Amino acid sequence: MDIGTFHSIWTVVIFVSFIGIVVWAYSKRQKKSFDEAANLIFADEEQDKSNHKTGDNRE
Repeated sequence: MDIGTFHSIWTVVIFVSFIGIVVWAYSKRQKKSFDEAANLIFADEEQDKSNHKTGDNRE
């Protein structure tokens, strides 16, 4: 096996891995967990708003 064959096989392996990651990222089963992760930044704001309404200013 020469270096050209090795590079060809390696390219195919990397391409298949890339396609697998893309399919995983855009699958409908992952949408809920990705939406939750995207909204984590706002979790602190909601907690701060509820603390101000109750008068609890502990941090």
